[in-house]
Amino acid sequence: MTVSYEKSGHAAVHLARAASLAPSPHNSQPWFFVEEGHDHGFEVHADGGRRMILTDPGGREMVIACGAALFNTRMAVRHLGFQPSVDLLPRPGDSAFLARVGFAVHAPATADEAQLIDAMPRRHTHRGPFASLALPSGLLDDLREHARLEGAVLHVLEESEELDLIARLVRTAEDVHRADAGHSWEVTRNVGPDKVPADAARFHPDATLLAGRDYLDLARRFIVPARRRGLGTGTVAVLSTPRDGRMDWLRAGQALQRVLLAAAARHVMAAFHTQPLELPEVRAELRRRLAAGNFPQMVLRLGVPAQVWTTARRPASEVLIRDDALVRW
Repeated sequence: MTVSYEKSGHAAVHLARAASLAPSPHNSQPWFFVEEGHDHGFEVHADGGRRMILTDPGGREMVIACGAALFNTRMAVRHLGFQPSVDLLPRPGDSAFLARVGFAVHAPATADEAQLIDAMPRRHTHRGPFASLALPSGLLDDLREHARLEGAVLHVLEESEELDLIARLVRTAEDVHRADAGHSWEVTRNVGPDKVPADAARFHPDATLLAGRDYLDLARRFIVPARRRGLGTGTVAVLSTPRDGRMDWLRAGQALQRVLLAAAARHVMAAFHTQPLELPEVRAELRRRLAAGNFPQMVLRLGVPAQVWTTARRPASEVLIRDDALVRW
């Protein structure tokens, strides 16, 4: 959806640019934003036309991505020196209208918030092995607290039994996806200059303990021996929420982005492995055995990459709409 934003306020453009830096499935960027009046308010909407239909049939990952964009919006409001006023799911009859963000009282950003703000342009999704597996001292405890502050739980898998289980669940789901021609097509078609860069996907998807997406169809060309699949895996964690509704997906996205920014502030990046969360039976097993009954929303690996690849983002002119230009149904 493209509408000229020449008359948009400077604050709305600033918020849209920040929100667009959030992660999303295959860099699909399934969102658009609406400026209410002249910098009076800012809306976050899901763009169902950009949802990965086969990867994310229920729209859960799309909403999580929009939740991550919402957290960036909150931080962008803090950068402007205001407290954000956030209303989640403000119009029950409009499932795509996920949040409204306003400007509340004036208050300078704290030092901790400034670190998260500075990390926004540095945070990038990693695909493949990590160059360094050592994490800064105390980082994992900090990340657990960041998730808790947003109403989520970050469980770090440290026992060998847990790691073996998550590896099996990811492998099971990824094998199902690779055997599905339609799903494979949806993954490979999302490689390109304005999607997932080919260079970022050049590692074999089976190079780590957790199977990755096969963006370049490498798994069909050669096999990585099982004994070599643990190298460069990094620290594995599961992000979960107590419930599993649309509101919870939004909160999971905000928690995820807060965790990612706190990690990126210390030069640690994340790789995502959501395959087992895309199959109901596999997700149920993961919930029962690794999430203590909570609903798993994200599986990720943390580490330090040797190189960071920038993924393109749509400009504000393509994602920001003025309220008077939006057709309300």
